[in-house]
Amino acid sequence: MFTRLMEYWALLMPPLAIVVLVGVWHRDLPGFAVALAALVLAGAVLAAVHHAEVIAHRVGEPFGSLVLAVAVTIIEVGLIVSLMIGGGEKNAALARDTVFAAVMITCNGIFGLCLLVGALKRGIAVFNPEGTGAALASVATVATLSLVEPTFTTSAPGPQFSTAQLIFAATAALLLYALFVTTQTVRHRDYFLPITTKGEVIDEESHADPPTLKQTWLSLALLLVALGSVVGLAKSISPAIESGVAQAGLPASVVGVVIAMLVLLPESIAAVRAARRDRVQTSLNLALGSAMASIGLTIPAVAVASFWLNDRLILGLSSTHIVLLALTVVVGTLTVIPGRATPLQGGVHLSILAAYLVLAVSP
Repeated sequence: MFTRLMEYWALLMPPLAIVVLVGVWHRDLPGFAVALAALVLAGAVLAAVHHAEVIAHRVGEPFGSLVLAVAVTIIEVGLIVSLMIGGGEKNAALARDTVFAAVMITCNGIFGLCLLVGALKRGIAVFNPEGTGAALASVATVATLSLVEPTFTTSAPGPQFSTAQLIFAATAALLLYALFVTTQTVRHRDYFLPITTKGEVIDEESHADPPTLKQTWLSLALLLVALGSVVGLAKSISPAIESGVAQAGLPASVVGVVIAMLVLLPESIAAVRAARRDRVQTSLNLALGSAMASIGLTIPAVAVASFWLNDRLILGLSSTHIVLLALTVVVGTLTVIPGRATPLQGGVHLSILAAYLVLAVSP
């Protein structure tokens, strides 16, 4: 009965979110309207998770993780670009803040939480170090080329690339992401499949029959509608977020953190659910795949947008954030190498995320 109600709710929520979006679009919203939009946004996020899981069950891993990661990242790109339009100098660093927040949330928050949930369930979380290590290496490389190097280049003033450097960074990010996806889905797909404690690959879900083709296409359509409504509602309430951040006396970069949290909420919920089902590798695919998609797709998109809008684009991280990124890569490498993790590793990653959030609020 509960499952049937959830299915009906997931069918109704995306169209309802679109209706609410039409009602609030380009309007000055009073407090109650902001609260209503935020509530519907949360419902759309949960509906997106449900439909993504339906698709994932049909196509199998690691394709299921890839569907949600790419879909959410496309929405993230749309939100950033829409806020850049007309934002002027105040949004010059929005892409950097949002992408870095996404990296920290995925590589420490989702990653650590899933390891913690998986380890608490069985005493130890088991995953494939070959696939997870390759994903982490890809994230570290693209993050360094896109977010660290601009801080140290001298061709352009400030923490930004020259035109030639920006074109190179955007092209490299896109090519590395394409290579990562090819490796994950074609040549070495088995590296990204869930495994048992004995190291045996789990290639099929046996707890339920896969959805029909009709159900899958319906879920895909509703997933796109839900994610589209998420970005629209997030944009509609973003002035309230920016105003609240300013009134609280917080740094402007906090806006990027809030945006990243909103767009990554569907993946976070889906990843934790997978970890609770003892599919830790699926959880890590979502976490690191989302980080890779966030950089590999967002950086090229905002680079093109900056040329089109003729806006300044600040990508270089501060020294504090570079230290946190380096710590994330080092700790992540030590976590991935054994292919097994205890609750301690999950707690360590969550502590790094906590440090990032504290320093974001109080730099």
